[in-house]
Order: sequence, then structure tokens, then C-alpha cells
Amino acid sequence: MADTKDLATILNARIPLVAIESADERRVLALLLRLAMDRQLSFYEWRVTRGLELGGFGARPERGGELTDPEALLAHIASTPGPALYALCDFHPYLRDEPKNVRYLKDIALDFDTLGNAVVLVSHTLDVPPELGRMTAKFNLRLPSDEELVGMVRTQAKAWAEQHEGQRVRTDQGTLDKLVANLRGVSHADAQVLIRHAIFDDGAITDSDIPEVNRLKFELMDSEGVLRFEYDTESLASVAGLDNLKSWLTLRQSAFLQGAGQADRPRGVLLLGVQGGGKSLAARAIAGFWGIPLLRLDFGTLYNKYFGETERNLRNSLRQAELMAPCVLWMDEIEKGVATGGSDNATSKRVLSTLLTWMAENRKPVFIVATANDIAEMPPELVRKGRLDEIFFVDLPDAATREEIFRIHLGKRNLDPGSFDLPALAAAAEGFTGAEIEESIVSARYLASSRGTDGHASPATQADVLAAVNRTYPMSVLRAESIDALRRWARDRTVPA
Repeated sequence: MADTKDLATILNARIPLVAIESADERRVLALLLRLAMDRQLSFYEWRVTRGLELGGFGARPERGGELTDPEALLAHIASTPGPALYALCDFHPYLRDEPKNVRYLKDIALDFDTLGNAVVLVSHTLDVPPELGRMTAKFNLRLPSDEELVGMVRTQAKAWAEQHEGQRVRTDQGTLDKLVANLRGVSHADAQVLIRHAIFDDGAITDSDIPEVNRLKFELMDSEGVLRFEYDTESLASVAGLDNLKSWLTLRQSAFLQGAGQADRPRGVLLLGVQGGGKSLAARAIAGFWGIPLLRLDFGTLYNKYFGETERNLRNSLRQAELMAPCVLWMDEIEKGVATGGSDNATSKRVLSTLLTWMAENRKPVFIVATANDIAEMPPELVRKGRLDEIFFVDLPDAATREEIFRIHLGKRNLDPGSFDLPALAAAAEGFTGAEIEESIVSARYLASSRGTDGHASPATQADVLAAVNRTYPMSVLRAESIDALRRWARDRTVPA
């Protein structure tokens, strides 16, 4: 196996300490046992609950019962001739503020040429003390390849068939390819869990399984970032207007999902426009259209008062997005996170630098959808060509788009659009955003329900909707000056969505 070969290379380099961060402890221990057998080394496993045991067999050495104490364990390794390989599971708490344990590990490393004992620290998270940094190699297990994932699906499908009198798991090649694509970035153990969840529920792998698999994948990652998994996405049919954006996405769908021309894979778009104009809906629709998970980066929770923590939160979030790839990374109201003119100017500049560096170096299929309301606060480094593929301006909807918005939202609320005069409603709602049109329908339904008798609400009528529209002062009136300035700026600098 490739992992065995890579780890053997580390030991051949006579590096005495190895740190392996992995939640798949069983696989790590099996790998170390195989390596020890190949190299004819004694192999021991340590857990604070069981002490030191002969690896792979569960038999304790003569002094095993005395070695549940971490300090006693390290003293034993430091004084026992080898060569031997020791796997210490979940040892990370005994390195924090424990200078004696750190010193023991350093002694073991310095005496490697005479004793020949190598120590492997195995945990879900490891911060190697600086004193040990130059003596320690960090090793990461390789993630399963597409071929391995397909083999795991077949194994689980066979297990399901054996439990159901030889019935076959139902799926098709397209859905299987989607499942495999969305399993990339997880460990072997987590992939097994996700595959079993998809198959054993109903004996089929269907498109409806993919969002749930993505949600569970996100939860299994146990990240320290501030990303949110958005379970509810939309179809492009639920978005009125935005024809240029829809055409742009359609042309680039296969290039992004299939990775054709790695260097030319679409990187993302900036959606600039009026609040309530449909930018958030468009972000959800992109993920729904491409059938990939949607992650939302909340800049409000990104910032931390402690120095360096904000950038760390961002790096963790971006790393998690890479593990969820292919995915859409929605950076909502991005100008609030990277604006460099406020009191937190230094922090914002570091955040911007971290983000720009990642955008330049990232090679994973993470499609950025950045939404913004105020271009004046956007740093020029972010909006220049080359950072993102295109800047689309989401303007106030025209009459035809307003008609379509009324049709969509009336239908969603079980009101027959055919019984309404949609052109008249669209004309009355001139200057309204999509959100304001939706709210007028909601208000009309409340008005209609007040007329209900015997507990039965009356359906909203044309007059109810018109009354709600006429009582509303849209954003285009309340903030006419700022919206006009935004539209003038966008006229010759962006692509109409």
C-alpha cells in the first residue's frame, strides 16, 4: 500500500518521532502493525485505559499493567533497548504543560541511534511541542481514490444483498458517479459510514441520497471553522430572470464538475446588487443546479478578538471547503469581512491576504459565490479580473421578471397564478425587489385570513395583493440615492445578470 511505503520512507530516514492526525485509529494501527511485521520490529500500542500492549494481539507485556501512567510509559520506552515501534493513542493531552513528558520524548529521539525505538503519536488532533518539532515528521493517511470508493460501494451493496435474499441495490451510473464525487475528501472509515447510510436505508442509491450524504459528510469532519452547511438549495427554475447568469453557469457546468482542463476550471463569481434582489437565492440555485453541496461562510462569526484567531478561523473554513469539494462556497456580504477601512483595519487586511492567497493557490473544485451590496467597501484587489471569473450585477427586476416572481411565489403558496392579473401586479410593483414582492404576497394572505369564517381562511385575491403592494415603500424609494449610485457604477463595469 502507498501509505505503508510512505511511512517506511520516514522510518528509513531515521526520524524517531512521527505524528499522525487521523480519526481512523484502527486503520492507522493496522498500517503500523503491517509496517512493523515487514521490518521485523516489535510493535506496541498504548492507551491510557489499558496501558502498553503487544500490538495486534492485545496481550500485555510483563509490566503492561503498570504503564497506564504516561510518564511511567515514556520512562519505560526511554530505558528499554529496541528496536521497537510504539504507537501512543490520544497522547496529546499529556504534552500540554507537561515538560517532563516532552523531555522524555526528546531523550527517546536523541537516543534513537543506540536504542532504536521509534514513537508514533496517533490522535484526531496533534500540536507537536516546539522542542520536538525538528525531530518529528507529520504523516497524513492518503484518502481513498475513486476506484477504492467504487469498490467500497460494491462491498456494501453486496452486504445489503446478502441481508435481503439476493436483491440488488438499485442505482444508475450517473448517480453512482455523483456519490463517488461527493465522497472525495473523507477517510476510509467515514466513507464506509456514508455509503452504508445511502444504501441501507432503502436498498437504492438515488439523487435524493446525495444531499443527505453531503450533510453527514460535513458533520463527520468535526471542523473548527465557521462554515455552515446549507441543506436547502434551489433549482434554477425557482429563480426569475438572471438569464445571463443561467447561461454562463450552463456553459461551465461540465468543466467544473468533470475537471476538464484543470487550469481553466471555473473559480467563481461575484454577485453585486440591491438588497433583496435575489443574490442569495442565486447562490442556492447554483449549488442546486450543479448538484453539489452549498457551504456558507458567515463573516459575522469569523472575527475573533484574539490576535490571529480570525485568520485561523478562515483557514480552517477554507480547508473544510476543500475537503467538501466539489462544492459551492457562498461568501455572503463579503464586503463586511474584507473591508479595510474600519477600526479593525489590520485584521481585515490579514483576512483579505489569507483569502487572496487561498484563491490563488487552491486547486480543489470549490466554486466561490461572493455576494455584496456595496461595491464602495470592496477592496480593489478582490474585484479585479483574475480573482473571480465574472462580476454579475443583479439589478431591480424588470416588468417581465416581476411577473415571473409573482407567478413563482403565488404558486408556492397554493394560489393559482392564472386567477391573478400578473401584468397589473407587475406594473404596480415597479421598483420592487424579489424579496419585497414575496413579502407583499405574504401580507396579502394575512389580510385574507382575517376575513375567514368558522376557522377557514379566505384565499388571497388580486385586490389583497395590490393593497399590500400599495402599502409598501420599496428599497428603491427608501434608498434611492445609494441604489442609483450603485447602478451607475455597475453599468459599464459588470455583466447584467
